[in-house]
Amino acid sequence: MKIYVLVKEVPDTYGDRKLDLETGLADRAAGDVVLDEITERALEVALSYADKNAGTEVVALSMAPETSTASVRRALAIGAASAVHVVDEELRGADLGLTAEVLAAAIRRGEPDLVITGNLSTDGSGGMIPAMLAEHLGFAQATALSAVEIGDGQLTGTRAADAGSQQVTVPLPAVISITEALPDARFPNFKGIMAAKKKPLEVLSLTDLGVSADPAAAPRTIMTTVAEKPPRAAGVKITDEGDAAAQLVEFLVQNRLV
Repeated sequence: MKIYVLVKEVPDTYGDRKLDLETGLADRAAGDVVLDEITERALEVALSYADKNAGTEVVALSMAPETSTASVRRALAIGAASAVHVVDEELRGADLGLTAEVLAAAIRRGEPDLVITGNLSTDGSGGMIPAMLAEHLGFAQATALSAVEIGDGQLTGTRAADAGSQQVTVPLPAVISITEALPDARFPNFKGIMAAKKKPLEVLSLTDLGVSADPAAAPRTIMTTVAEKPPRAAGVKITDEGDAAAQLVEFLVQNRLV
């Protein structure tokens, strides 16, 4: 079985995040960047299956700037057998539609049996890529899974629901996304880090994939304005002089909170 896992480099959750007001894009040079934790968990799902099933090939796939090579190598150090890194300056600021099209083209080249992603990245939080990939590829899909069992020709998973949980089963090939309910990824040891330097890492461009980022060829999202988040307004202090409850009710009514 061949499993593709989508991995993504994101700004460190605990670091400062800034918006480039000229481009409207996140200023990734403003702080540290890391491999998104949810994509590491997705990688762990694939590696756990590979540990028990000989002949399983796990491939890490990332669409990211050239400077993200270290993060892609981390996926190899954790345990992926090889990696595919899509790099092209025309992809700077790509929206969800273009991102899904490019990733689908890269996945199609590898002909995997299963694609595993996180349900939400911690930077964009779009949550639409798994479903969009399944549509592009013509694969079955099962999203937001909190448990995964890969079987012979099919996959079974558990999805949280309002009234409990749902059991879902999809045939392979399929695209699935997982939640943070799945285990943390294994930590890359020294042996894994050294081995990662010799593992295959294929770098692809839009030309290699046969995809055009030209808006004239395929209309994309257009950003019209961008602005910084407004400063936080001062709170309202209520002094209890026997009428605190009335003041609180009035505040809630004025702000349409009740």
